[in-house]
Amino acid sequence: MATLSAAFASWKPAASFINQTKGLTYRAKVASIGTSRLNFPSSRSSRLHIRCAAKPEIVNKVLEIVKRQLALSNETSLAPESKFSEIGADSLDTVEIVMCLEEEFSISIDEDNSQNINTIQDAADLIDQLVQQKTEVA
Repeated sequence: MATLSAAFASWKPAASFINQTKGLTYRAKVASIGTSRLNFPSSRSSRLHIRCAAKPEIVNKVLEIVKRQLALSNETSLAPESKFSEIGADSLDTVEIVMCLEEEFSISIDEDNSQNINTIQDAADLIDQLVQQKTEVA
């Protein structure tokens, strides 16, 4: 099994690749992950997404709190990807939601972290992380 240390890895953005074979020309977007001597081409997008999803029970509790704080009916469909701004939450609503989340999960969310909460999933991921840190310290 081979491993690749992040200290030696580089990420190159997507670039156009033109190939001419027997009169056929095609263009493809490629990205490559490289080390100092090796390149591993990939046809995937150059955007790197890493997400550690929160536990489903945390996501469901956050959804419940958001619905309660915004006075949304139980029939209202919310997804973890729902942005607070798209579901009608203004900045005051968001502050109140964060306060309820702090109380519900017995955590403290600092201002820097609260500014980075844009979606329900963002809130759930942050809560999961803070709860894990709290249990590690205890």
